[in-house]
Amino acid sequence: MKAVIYQGERSIAVEERPDPTIQAPGDAIVRITTTNICGSDLHMYEGRTEVEEGTVLGHENMGVVEEVGPGVTRVQKGDRVSVPFNIACGTCPSCLGGWTSFCERTNPIEGMQGAAYGYANMGPYDGGQAELLRVPYADFNLLGLPEGTDFENDFTMLSDIFPTGWHGTELAGMQPGDSVVVYGAGPVGLMAAHSAMIRGASEVFVVDQHPDRLKLAASIDCIPVDFSQTDPVEVVLEHTKGTGADRGVEAVGWQAHDPAGEEHPELVLDNLVKSVKAHGGLGVVGVYVPADPKSPGAAAEGRIGFDYGTFFTKGQQMGTGQAPVKRYNRQLRDLIIAGRATPSFLVSHELGLDEAPVGYDNFDKRLDGWTKVLLKP
Repeated sequence: MKAVIYQGERSIAVEERPDPTIQAPGDAIVRITTTNICGSDLHMYEGRTEVEEGTVLGHENMGVVEEVGPGVTRVQKGDRVSVPFNIACGTCPSCLGGWTSFCERTNPIEGMQGAAYGYANMGPYDGGQAELLRVPYADFNLLGLPEGTDFENDFTMLSDIFPTGWHGTELAGMQPGDSVVVYGAGPVGLMAAHSAMIRGASEVFVVDQHPDRLKLAASIDCIPVDFSQTDPVEVVLEHTKGTGADRGVEAVGWQAHDPAGEEHPELVLDNLVKSVKAHGGLGVVGVYVPADPKSPGAAAEGRIGFDYGTFFTKGQQMGTGQAPVKRYNRQLRDLIIAGRATPSFLVSHELGLDEAPVGYDNFDKRLDGWTKVLLKP
């Protein structure tokens, strides 16, 4: 099969790899129909993680089941499925509690809970930016989809970014009628804004500096805020008569930077604390890592010195961490089918697998119009 291979900092290639095989009774092999380039993939692409050279990338995957192991009873060959980026066993305490993002059995790396496809420190699993993918614990992990090709570009968001955006609003404790500020108008931030609107937000502010992304935020009736032209905290406070938004979502992560491009890992957290009201809720789904030697100051060791004093004084609550996709994906699938959710609005490019290097390069450069790249093996 063809697969997208990490070769080193800002270097990927499409190479031939052996087809995956059934390794355990509960495995399935999925023929990939759509696989996405995620903003989280760019952390690896930029050399900001410990991902090993030779890794097959890709954790946002969907396709059709090609083969199942002898222990698989629910999933059948020919089923159209979404593959959650979490690889979960389904029976450990975390999985039984609904926290499949912290499965206790699937990641053999000491001190790590939770596994994923084709990602640094998330276990020895090949990614799905390829023609075929092995899925462990298939009966538990795979989400069934309607046959055919309808909603393909909507359903492909169910593997990660749509549930992750929804999770951000859930971690923030959002209720109908709340005002919400979302920092970051990348794919996850736009999915958080879309989720907030679906959940009945009174108004949603989306903070970014890229015109194409802010235009997409406006297209779903959110209030775009260009932080390169104005202070986003002041904008939110002005619109909320000085109290701040009820809820806030952080969809940027530790590589946050100012308009000049200088990294400030605490920047978004500080602004979130300032722009959310006292006793409001914060949902942090932007990625933060335990260590990154290329980060400035203490952030190299995973220490982010945000304004905790104000956070404490305001009595705010914060939820963090990767989304347990299975907690949300069935409901979000049904919202798509019903026409209530249309996450494909952010798709800008559909490329063949061989074009993955171009897709990574342009998406990483944040070129105008490159908002979400789908690969079609």
